[in-house]
Amino acid sequence: MAGHSKFKNIMFRKGAQDAKRSKLFSKLAKEITVAAKMGGPDAASNARLRSAIAAAKAQSMPKDNIDRAIKRSTSGDLENYEEVQYEGFGPGGVSVIVEALTDNRNRTASEVRAKFSKNGGNLGASGSVSHAFDRVGMMKYPAKVGSAEKVFEAALEAGAEDCQSDEESHEITCAVEDFASVRDALETTLGEAEEARLIWKPQTNVQVDADNAATLMKMLSALDDDDDVQNVYANFEMSDEVMEGLSA
Repeated sequence: MAGHSKFKNIMFRKGAQDAKRSKLFSKLAKEITVAAKMGGPDAASNARLRSAIAAAKAQSMPKDNIDRAIKRSTSGDLENYEEVQYEGFGPGGVSVIVEALTDNRNRTASEVRAKFSKNGGNLGASGSVSHAFDRVGMMKYPAKVGSAEKVFEAALEAGAEDCQSDEESHEITCAVEDFASVRDALETTLGEAEEARLIWKPQTNVQVDADNAATLMKMLSALDDDDDVQNVYANFEMSDEVMEGLSA
């Protein structure tokens, strides 16, 4: 169990800038509504709903918005959302997994395919890239909950497999089958996590050069901006020089 390596965020997600706030809240509300519909509106007995609410609170989503999203789960005219997953390749051979919640599979598939193809990528068949990722449970805490050593010890005691920390946060991962027990144990020692859910963690990362970096980030941004897309995962790394070139 590696406790002190540099934190790497394996999910691509832009920060909640003001211009993106409404869209972000909409996605968070959709997840809350679907979680409440599937497992019931009581967060105490619905782990997915509890995680969705925690994620919303971490983004400063107002309580009224959260309550409306839960109430909407019992509405008779609620859309039938499906969870769908897409896999494909981006510029530079980067593998990408897209998770979506949609009420129209044809629309979402068409939109996702277009975003891949317009930005130097291509949508693949189911299973075409997921073999390069591991499905794991993830709990994310802000740095303020404690030192890397404290969180590492708590994660080890809870039965987690890995804990990575940086100056902003701690990310703890565990086997899928241990997710519920590890999450509950960490809640006892560290409190409620900002995020607690199943994710796709890449087994290895692809180094992206300057020629492909801008196009890749444009594609990931386009996918992330789609109303139906909830999460985007990609197995890439960029050098500091390439990152600086993107921000120049």
